[in-house]
Amino acid sequence: MAFPSADRIALPSLETTIASTVRGEVDRILLPCENSLVGRVPDVHRIVPDSGLHIVGEHFQRVEHCLMAPPGASLASIRRVRSHPVALGQVSRLIAALDLEAIAAPTTSHAAELVASCKDPSEAAIASDVAADLYGLDILKRNVEDDPHNTTRFYVLSAEPQAVEQKTQLLTTIVFRTQNRPGCLYHAIAGFAENGINMTKIESYLVGGQFVPSRFLCEFEGDPATPEVADALDILAHHARELVVLGTFPMASRHLRNRSEENLSSWGTKPPAAFRWSDGQQEAER
Repeated sequence: MAFPSADRIALPSLETTIASTVRGEVDRILLPCENSLVGRVPDVHRIVPDSGLHIVGEHFQRVEHCLMAPPGASLASIRRVRSHPVALGQVSRLIAALDLEAIAAPTTSHAAELVASCKDPSEAAIASDVAADLYGLDILKRNVEDDPHNTTRFYVLSAEPQAVEQKTQLLTTIVFRTQNRPGCLYHAIAGFAENGINMTKIESYLVGGQFVPSRFLCEFEGDPATPEVADALDILAHHARELVVLGTFPMASRHLRNRSEENLSSWGTKPPAAFRWSDGQQEAER
């Protein structure tokens, strides 16, 4: 658990959570940014860069979901399941197996509260066992996530930047824009390879209603205070229309980051059919 000695406050949305930090009502916030099963958490990439907050850490949390319903309900009686869209994506196999209608809710807790209030045996929710206890729901099935290693990564954000120790392994998160022309992104990020900097993530995403990749979120190992990273950022800034450093923080766990690489290496010399390429064309082997 992150910050075990801190007082924990639950807030209803990403926007209200960020606003509470800006107003100084809380010291730190944890915002989910990506999940090992469903990928990016919607809206975080859009909200965080314009919030004025600083990323000061990361936290990986194993996520265990429960299927819950009002007392007296059963797996045979439920027809609809409610939860946050990201949580629903993590239990897609269960939804398909039980042939349930999936209905989005603002949060998993809100879904549990709504199901408890309606007292309808055809309604169910995906949430934690804490939510089931809080709202008096029966747990019909535990650990219903599609993968037993289901993990969500959180950004830890603060109103002020946090000093980091050079001896620790550091990550830096930035956002930037480039001109929408051939080769611009290639030249913008070339400095990372030239300086031997490991880029762990780069994603494009839409902002402002424009159907072009108007912003990139990038993460890399290192500290802008070092000469190598400073040079890479100088090269990027030369080709970018905008460059914002969102934060430099200690890397939480390398083995979690390496898990995808381990999965790739487990293919050996023969990748799955969906990823087999021959003469420049994808071919499926049956």
